[in-house]
Amino acid sequence: MIGDLRLRVYDRSKMSINSYLPPSNIEQQISSLQIRSGDSRNKTQFDLVNHFFASIFSYDCITLTHPTMADTHDTDKNIEIWKIKKLIKALEAARGNGTSMISLIMPPRDQVSRVTKMLGDEFGTASNIKSRVNRQSVLGAITSAQQRLKLYNKVPPNGLVLYTGTIVTEDGKEKKVTIDFEPFRPINASLYLCDNKFHTEALNELLESDDKFGFIVMDGNGTLFGTLSGNTREVLHKFSVDLPKKHGRGGQSALRFARLRMEKRHNYVRKTAELATQFYINPSTSQPNVSGLILAGSADFKTELSQSDMFDPRLQAKILNVVDVSYGGENGFNQAIELSAEILANVKFIQEKRLIGKYFEEISQDTGKYVFGVDDTLKTLEMGAVDILIVWENLDINRYTLKNTTTGEVMIKHYNKEEEGNQKNFRDSTTNVELEVQEKMSLLEWFANEYRKFGCTLEFVTNKSQEGSQFCRGFGGIGGILRYQLDIRSFDELSDDELYGDDSE
Repeated sequence: MIGDLRLRVYDRSKMSINSYLPPSNIEQQISSLQIRSGDSRNKTQFDLVNHFFASIFSYDCITLTHPTMADTHDTDKNIEIWKIKKLIKALEAARGNGTSMISLIMPPRDQVSRVTKMLGDEFGTASNIKSRVNRQSVLGAITSAQQRLKLYNKVPPNGLVLYTGTIVTEDGKEKKVTIDFEPFRPINASLYLCDNKFHTEALNELLESDDKFGFIVMDGNGTLFGTLSGNTREVLHKFSVDLPKKHGRGGQSALRFARLRMEKRHNYVRKTAELATQFYINPSTSQPNVSGLILAGSADFKTELSQSDMFDPRLQAKILNVVDVSYGGENGFNQAIELSAEILANVKFIQEKRLIGKYFEEISQDTGKYVFGVDDTLKTLEMGAVDILIVWENLDINRYTLKNTTTGEVMIKHYNKEEEGNQKNFRDSTTNVELEVQEKMSLLEWFANEYRKFGCTLEFVTNKSQEGSQFCRGFGGIGGILRYQLDIRSFDELSDDELYGDDSE
């Protein structure tokens, strides 16, 4: 259970909002709705936000207070983070005229009175703007921010994020929007900006995984420093080295050659230790900036480094594993990630590789407990046969509810961008009557809202790993692992009416 999600909508144009929200007693222009996560009475816990994307700021004011996620299951947490990512994308896509869009972020323990005073000073400064249109837009945005801050006696525990201003919609009309919410995790940034766009950099940083692991891949040819955070792998630095080989020649100079060789090895270890401190110790806090450290290599250098007095004791305490790899450089980095899978079990990158690996294993063994493609996946979902639903997080397919105005027949169709451009898909195949679009929703959002009804687990994957890229390119970015063996071909003769009859009621 995540907690409560509070939504407040102000619709200046008095447009009907019953189609956007679950049934509720809406008698005034200002409607307040509380949705409890996982409540089966509501169509979705983020219903307003979903339609927020679909209509591109069709409301004038939105208040979204998102609760903390400490006690949430990992699956639910990933879905909530994905939805916040979509909110960020919508904010980034919005544009306005002049500098009428305000981005305001208040960290925990900040004072509302301080920000209110600052906005008052900004109001006085903005009154001197020469352009009348821009001046009115900026003053209106500052006033909206001041009015919204009056709803808060103090800054919420996780901080407060507020976006307000006049944006230009897709049809060229201006729309005034105000969005404020408490982040799901404490935000330490403080920001106030007036611009022609909303600034979401601090929110993107907030979504990064807390667990960042450092990797040092060290062998006789050079060293690579890298990090793994969530499903993001990053190479920080790499350098090569030319060390003398061990040999028995030299006569009286053999000992001198051996001493020079040991001296160069010592200098190599010292340089690696110094660079490790540079990359993995935060200079402002003097503490490690990684949750753990993995040492890898094909020779004995990694062990020598871990036991060296030159290696920072703060980093020595963070060593989780020392692994042998067959390669150096980036290939060794990839192999080190694989070999450290158990230790990094909670990192999304590893979880994703394991999940898709399990899916590919079902296919390679031809167990019949797998499904791929939009149509087949939806058929098996309706039957309750899907155990784990796997979807690419950027899947670009929309779900249409179409109605034949002549016969009254309602049907569900799924189209990608290319199919949406073909008008034949929006006409009846027999009578050529144009079909009325009753609802258009991203298939991803529909899955996120409805997956619990089918008793399955929903997993979003990326195309950043090799397995993820293969899943997206080869299987269309959608598939599932089934609970039991099923022959999909035997259900091909079922009509759409049989499959989606309940959906149109």
